[in-house]
Amino acid sequence: MNPNQLIAELRTLLPAAAVLTATEQQRPFECDGLSSHTGLPLVTLLPTTVAEVQAVMRLCHRLGVPVVCRGAGTGLSGGATPWAGGVLLVLSRLDQILSIDAPGLTAVVEPGVRNLAVSEAAAPWGLYYAPDPSSQIACSVGGNVAENAGGVHCLKYGLTVHNVLAVKLVTVSGELVEIGIDSDGPDLLALVIGSEGLLGVVVEVTVRLLVLPPAVDTLLAAFDSVEAASQAVSAVIGAGIIPAGLEMMDRLALTAAEDFAGAGYPRNAAAILLVELDGPASEVERDLEECQALLLASGASGVQVAADAEERALFWKGRKNAFPAVGRLYPDYYCMDGTIPRRSIGDVLGFISERSAHHDMPVANVFHAGDGNLHPLILFDANCEGELEKAELFGTEILEKCIAVGGTITGEHGVGREKIDQMASQFTDAELAQFRRIKAAFDPAGLLNPGKTIPTLKRCQEYRALRHEH
Repeated sequence: MNPNQLIAELRTLLPAAAVLTATEQQRPFECDGLSSHTGLPLVTLLPTTVAEVQAVMRLCHRLGVPVVCRGAGTGLSGGATPWAGGVLLVLSRLDQILSIDAPGLTAVVEPGVRNLAVSEAAAPWGLYYAPDPSSQIACSVGGNVAENAGGVHCLKYGLTVHNVLAVKLVTVSGELVEIGIDSDGPDLLALVIGSEGLLGVVVEVTVRLLVLPPAVDTLLAAFDSVEAASQAVSAVIGAGIIPAGLEMMDRLALTAAEDFAGAGYPRNAAAILLVELDGPASEVERDLEECQALLLASGASGVQVAADAEERALFWKGRKNAFPAVGRLYPDYYCMDGTIPRRSIGDVLGFISERSAHHDMPVANVFHAGDGNLHPLILFDANCEGELEKAELFGTEILEKCIAVGGTITGEHGVGREKIDQMASQFTDAELAQFRRIKAAFDPAGLLNPGKTIPTLKRCQEYRALRHEH
């Protein structure tokens, strides 16, 4: 591939302002939320139409040029890190809500539409879009599809995969295909959602809208120990109550969030649970009473019910701003993302505490307790020599512990570059070979998001040997 030829041909396909080649022009796109992994592509493109995306993919396919897609850049696993010598395809300008079908409870949006904007647009009809990552004010629907994002209400309403009805996908060769839940044959829609840009370029998404629940109540329960809070999570779910959201924060996280948002969290608590119940008023009233009793029986030192919608929003403001709040405590933090069985929450949090002391690195725990999706925030200072490497080692230990208790290395942040080695711990060679065959069926030459998510056999062997040595 001749770089000059590629850029010259790209300039015939897109407006001049949409083709960025200067280093300083491309610098804002050098990483996603995992800023320890950076890179610059040969060229960054900012298409505004599906036809432009197709034309770019046809050209890159013909010339054998790698392509990495990027949305809002809020991802936390390095999935949007550019490939040197390749094309970075930024989809943030495909940002239109194409239609809302209120009677049909659907909306059709382009990939650059912000997550929160979907619910805002649907609100006049009393509707909303359920997946709500903490970054929903900024993250894009296309990125949510790539990572199968969840959010604080995914316990009851599911992840992105449960709320998307169809996608339009531009293949590596530039063909536009539509994949829906009613498509014949294998469930390709579920395959594409969470595929991290390895199988195609999503250019349109049909999402499911829900009716706003008639009644909502939110409880804030304080506990004197993390273990008691963990047991309370199992007690609530074990009683057959499925909250809309069930979130947990430890003392370091809740204190930072309280300083940041003034949410009314009890600073003397070792941990808090936020429990949101929604649905018909009679059902919420019944579950609220039972949930309060369960929390107190599990050792809660106090249970507070939000007095009104304003206080409920304040409770959630603290939770949704926990990451930036913790970011004020140390120069840097490393956000992990692993999922474990609920019964293992206490065990894994105890392990994290022990390793935190070993590495002399504080950890703030704030996570989706209802479905066991952990988000430990490892605090460190990258300006100190060796600190980043130590934080990454600590993160690896947490992921390996998640696997050991029967969990997985990611819940909603994806694998990307960050967790590619741990894929060799979670999956066998036969399973990884199947992943590679699926990738090859969509992208035979491996041009889409190369070097991410699926490790080579050689890399797996090297990582396993290294783990065995230690």
